[in-house]
Amino acid sequence: MERALLVPQLPPHDPRTPALSVVDMHTGGEPLRIVLAGCPEVVGSTLLAKRRYMRQHLDHVRRRLMFEPRGHRDMYGAVLVPSELPDAHLGVLFLHNEGYSSMCGHAVLALGRFALDFGLVPAPPPNAREARVNIHCPCGLVAAFVACEGGRSRGPVRFHSVPAFALATDLTVDVPGHGKVVVDIAYGGTFYAFVSAEKFGLVICSAKTRDLVDAASAVTEAVKAQFKINHPDSEDLAFLYGTILTDGKDAYSEEPTANICVFADAQVDRSPTGSGVTARIALQYHKGLLELNQTRAFKSSATGSVFTGKAVREAKCGDFKAVIVEVSGQAHYTGTTSFTVEDNDPLKDGFLLK
Repeated sequence: MERALLVPQLPPHDPRTPALSVVDMHTGGEPLRIVLAGCPEVVGSTLLAKRRYMRQHLDHVRRRLMFEPRGHRDMYGAVLVPSELPDAHLGVLFLHNEGYSSMCGHAVLALGRFALDFGLVPAPPPNAREARVNIHCPCGLVAAFVACEGGRSRGPVRFHSVPAFALATDLTVDVPGHGKVVVDIAYGGTFYAFVSAEKFGLVICSAKTRDLVDAASAVTEAVKAQFKINHPDSEDLAFLYGTILTDGKDAYSEEPTANICVFADAQVDRSPTGSGVTARIALQYHKGLLELNQTRAFKSSATGSVFTGKAVREAKCGDFKAVIVEVSGQAHYTGTTSFTVEDNDPLKDGFLLK
């Protein structure tokens, strides 16, 4: 795969010193660091096996890319790997400050552009206005549709999710410091808890980010301790990724509804969260608040950036009634970077400030 990619020039270094080259992008303000070169081979017969291998044997690569001094606690990354699925153009492993996700919507939107522009998919016909990119994520195959002109991407991208469903509604959990709180749990390639910020006395678009993070993190820990997450297809997918605080406006409206996602180790998503939009659409459809092909806009309370989403068709996931959700947004390039990793650097594997 690396042979098709242009690697930025490295600074002067000992050729025996490990080096990493990346392309940086963002979608709705949320960063994505895509590895071009320098990652050792990720071994495994399936994508989920590769995910386990990277966690067990190559986690230093994640730390070097995500943590300071090369990254920061809210950095997000992607390592491209071959897929075992015949219809996939590429496979991807998602990296964050705590480990490895099963799905990331903002990353899929960015990777759609990247795959088209860097030649990882066949060139579209000259007059094509959209190119399809099949991306194998740990949760399954996700189809991205990239707006293009003259064979190059233009920015807008949409994707069709894996089957998304509501796992639990009106679940009461005891949240330390806040008492009993009612939450919903839904799956959009990964599981989230959903709760209105107003239940914590917070206004989602004006509260301090630290207060939102503390409330969301408390919910995540409470749900993990008090509720067993199950996925019908794989135990690798059966975990709570984080909590999304909302403005409580779940009934359909043409006005955007705001939310903020706090995931992994109190990491804050700057975008409206693609997999979160997917799960939230599935939850609203389950509750009868949305119809098929009824588009809603979702705004990040952190940056004001907007994704749109709609349930495009019904599906099944095990015994769960599910929907395929289309999420649309804008992805942007921010630059290329090369890192050297010197053996005598005491911080070569990175650090996070608590």
